[in-house]
Amino acid sequence: MVEDRGKEVVVDIQTVEDWLSHAQELVPVALDKAREVKGFPGRWKMIISKLEQIPSRLSDLSSHPCFSKNALCKEQLQAVSKTLKEAIELAGLCMGENYGGKLRMQSDLDALSGKLDLNLRDCGLLIKTGVLGEATLPLAVASSSTEPEAAIHSNTRELLARLQIGHLEAKHRALDTLVEVMKEDEKAVLAVLGRSNVAALVQLLTATSPRIREKAVTVICSLAESGSCENWLVSEGLLPPLIRLVESGSTVGREKATISLQRLSMSADTARAIVGHGGIRPLIEICRTGDSVSQAAAACTLKNISAVPEVRQNLAEEGIVKVMINLLDCGILLGSKEYAAECLQNLTASNDNLKRAVISEGGIRSLLVYLDGPLPQESAVGALRNLVSSVSAEMLISYAFLPRLAHVLKSGSLGAQQAAASAICRVCTSAEMKKLAGEAGCIPLLIKLLEAKSNSVREVSAQAVSSLVSVSQNRREVKRDDKSVPNLVQLLDPSPTEHCKEIRCSFPGIPCFV
Repeated sequence: MVEDRGKEVVVDIQTVEDWLSHAQELVPVALDKAREVKGFPGRWKMIISKLEQIPSRLSDLSSHPCFSKNALCKEQLQAVSKTLKEAIELAGLCMGENYGGKLRMQSDLDALSGKLDLNLRDCGLLIKTGVLGEATLPLAVASSSTEPEAAIHSNTRELLARLQIGHLEAKHRALDTLVEVMKEDEKAVLAVLGRSNVAALVQLLTATSPRIREKAVTVICSLAESGSCENWLVSEGLLPPLIRLVESGSTVGREKATISLQRLSMSADTARAIVGHGGIRPLIEICRTGDSVSQAAAACTLKNISAVPEVRQNLAEEGIVKVMINLLDCGILLGSKEYAAECLQNLTASNDNLKRAVISEGGIRSLLVYLDGPLPQESAVGALRNLVSSVSAEMLISYAFLPRLAHVLKSGSLGAQQAAASAICRVCTSAEMKKLAGEAGCIPLLIKLLEAKSNSVREVSAQAVSSLVSVSQNRREVKRDDKSVPNLVQLLDPSPTEHCKEIRCSFPGIPCFV
C-alpha cells in the first residue's frame, strides 16, 4: 500500500487484480498531492487533467472479458502504477521546493506528462483496437496448450500487440523477438497479422533510434516480399519513411528499404506514388554508389517504375538514361545489368526524345556489348529493336549489329531469339542489309526457329525469312539448308499467315497442301 508523503511505497503484488487495486488506490493520492502544489501551475494543471482520466480507463480495462487472462493488462497496470508513483514523488518535491533546479523540474514534469499520455493511450488502445482480445495468454500458459498451432498464434498475437503499446524500449525488445520469429516461421506471423500491427511497424520507421528503424524495416521487408499485405503497407503511409531510409538509413536499413520498394513497385499505382514522394533520386543514387544487393534492388525498382508511361519523363529528368547505361557497362551483378536493359527497353518503347537520349549517351554500344555474353536476354534485344529505326545503317554496320543478332539467334533465350528475329525485320529494309544478314549467318538460325513450339516465335521467324529471301543470295542460302523446305512446308497449313504466303511465292517449287 501507499504510505505518507516522502516515505517509500512498498508493494508486494502478484495478480492482475491486485495491480488494478493498487493503481486505483494511487490515483486519489496522486490527485490530492498534485492539487496541493503551488509552483509550476500550468504544468500541474495539465498533469491533473490527465490524472483525472485514469479511473475511467482503468474501469474500461477491468471490465473487458479477457482482463484477468492477459499478460499485457498486468504490464499496463504496472506501468500506470509506476507513473502514478512518480507523480506523487514529484508533487512532494515541488511542495517542499526540494529539487535541483527549476529547469530540471520543468523537464521532469514534461516527462511525467508524456508518460501519462502514453498510459492513457495504451489503455485505450488495448480496448479499442482489439489487441486485448487477440492476446489472451502469456507465453508459459499458451505453450502448454494441447493445440500447438493455437499456442503459436496466441504468442504471435501478443508479440504483435507489444509493437503498439508501451515505451519505445519495450517495442524495441518486441521487434528483436519478431525478427527472430519471422526468420523461423514467417507464416505464423502472417496468419495473425492485422492492419493495426502493420500501422505500428510503419510508425516505428520514424523512431529516433537507428536500431529500431533498422529492425522495423527488416520486418517490413519480409512482409513486402511475402506479397500478403501490400495494400495495408502503402495505405498506412509506408512510402515516405521508406524513401527517407533509402536516402539516409544505415547500410542494412537502406538495403531492406530498397528491396521493399522493389517489391511494392510492381504495382503501377504504387510506382506512381513512389515518384510522387520523391523516390526517383535516392534510387538513382543507390544505382550509382550502392552495394551489389542494393544496386540490383534499386535498378529493379526503377525498371518497374519505367513500365508506367506517364512517369518516364520524370525518370529522364533525374538522369536515369546515363545511370542505366553505366549499369550495363559496370553493374556489379548480372541482375543489375538485366534490370538496366529492361529499363532502357521500357524508356525507348514509344518516346522519340528518350530514344535519342539513349543513342547520344552510347546506349547502342553498351547494349550490344551486353549481348556478347553467353546467354543474351530479351530485354537488351528489345531495347535495340526500339532504337534501330532512329540510327543509320552505317552505324549499325560499324557496330556489327547483324552478326551480334546472329549470336542471339544461336545462344539467346527463346524470348531473346524472338526479339532478334523481330529486330531483323525492322532493320533489314534494304537489299544491302538483307544481304549482310544472310552473310552474318542469320538464315539457318531463323529456319531453325520455324520449329519452335511457340506460335508467336514461328510467326516472327517466318516474317524475317520472308523479308530476307527477296534477295537471291539468301534464297540460295535457304535452299542449301536441308531443314528449310520441310520447315517451310509445315507452315503451309490450310490458314497460312501472310508471311507464309510470301515465302511460298518466293519458292514456287514448294508444294501446296491447301
